[in-house]
Amino acid sequence: MSKLTIDLPEERRRALKAAAARRGVTITYLIEESLRLNGVRTDEEISNLMERLRRNATLSEEEALALGVRVTRAARRR
Repeated sequence: MSKLTIDLPEERRRALKAAAARRGVTITYLIEESLRLNGVRTDEEISNLMERLRRNATLSEEEALALGVRVTRAARRR
């Protein structure tokens, strides 16, 4: 595991430390959990997720592509 240094306001650092203590977990765990909940995934996690989605897919490849195009176009119009 690598180390990362971040700058937080003292009040935020204290709140983070207190939240970890209340839950009985480490600050590292809270940060990891927050990253997961906000959609930050490793390449391996993305590959595993894509494989699960492929296994459970009910759309054909053509239907999935058409849906992806429609969703992308709609998002770009916003």
